[in-house]
Amino acid sequence: MPEIKICGVNDGDFAVAAERLGADYLGFIFAEASPRRVDAALARAIIARLSGKVRKVGVYVRFPDLAAAKVIGLDVIQLHYRATAEEVAKVKAAGFECWALAGGAVADALLFDHSHGDGETVLKAVPCKRVLAGGIGVKNLSAALASGADILDLSGSLEVAPGVKSLRLLKEFFAALPPAARQFPLAIGTEI
Repeated sequence: MPEIKICGVNDGDFAVAAERLGADYLGFIFAEASPRRVDAALARAIIARLSGKVRKVGVYVRFPDLAAAKVIGLDVIQLHYRATAEEVAKVKAAGFECWALAGGAVADALLFDHSHGDGETVLKAVPCKRVLAGGIGVKNLSAALASGADILDLSGSLEVAPGVKSLRLLKEFFAALPPAARQFPLAIGTEI
């Protein structure tokens, strides 16, 4: 079963709930134009509330300040562009796991965007983890699970408006996962 990344996290209560429900990764977007954008202070404050079970992914559309990423408390740097081999090497030398968009240099994981039509490419053998993103939710969960991806990356399907995550949608998604894919027992009525 693939691991689960919840991306576009910008609310501490939502982040804590996602971790408790069994998310493997939480993504923090540092792109200026995104409605899901967080700044370093907000990301640090949210991360401080987490137990440490979940890995924290910083999503960047240009090469980040790696020293600042360490201060924030990130574990993974996602270069949300086609990164060069030199950029991937710099991220890894700084002690981070590195993810990048498919089509660039090979990293620890490559991201394939289903909503842009390259989701089928995830089935091809690549020498690293495969992350499937782009419109994944309850309605297409079966296809996403069958894709061969190592990690499913959810964001917009868990929102009631751009950048506004819903605890109800989050709980519905984790309830829809096959029991073998869940890390923790799920009680839908439970307050988290």
